[in-house]
Amino acid sequence: MEWIQWFGEHFIGMFNAGGETFMGLLTGIVPTLVVLLTFTYAVMKFIGEERVNKAIQFAAKYTLLRYTVMPILAVLLLTNPMAYTFGRFLPEKQKPAFYDSAVSFVHPVTALFPYANAGELFVYLGIANGIKEAGYSMSELAVRYFLVGILIIFIRGIVTEMITKYLAKKMEVKSL
Repeated sequence: MEWIQWFGEHFIGMFNAGGETFMGLLTGIVPTLVVLLTFTYAVMKFIGEERVNKAIQFAAKYTLLRYTVMPILAVLLLTNPMAYTFGRFLPEKQKPAFYDSAVSFVHPVTALFPYANAGELFVYLGIANGIKEAGYSMSELAVRYFLVGILIIFIRGIVTEMITKYLAKKMEVKSL
């Protein structure tokens, strides 16, 4: 009969641990996420949606901006998965490369802007806690994660654009 007692204690213990984790998130990261998201939307309203759209259209013209600034703004302003809709400002031949850049940035952005891809927050926090326990700075990790992410999305955008051009030429696609 001891197993019944053990099962009862551990069964409810699992839910107690889940409740403690939930309350930790509710009093810890959730208010930060709400304030960051509110700030981002306030900035966008202050600047104006039309101006934001013009800035994105300007960025779409230049390779460097198309695969750095454009995906960064898309992820910060629209979050994952809506960020991919910024591809509407691009011709068909550049959409695969933009998508590759944007989808590659939803992970590194989590370090500094956790609201942008909340689903990845638990992965990042797991890594960050390991870094913290090892005695390193979590803020330093966040900045490095973000900066390396920008470099990676730029490289991926250029490589994917080249691959798309090569495949289009090989398949003799006229619309691209």
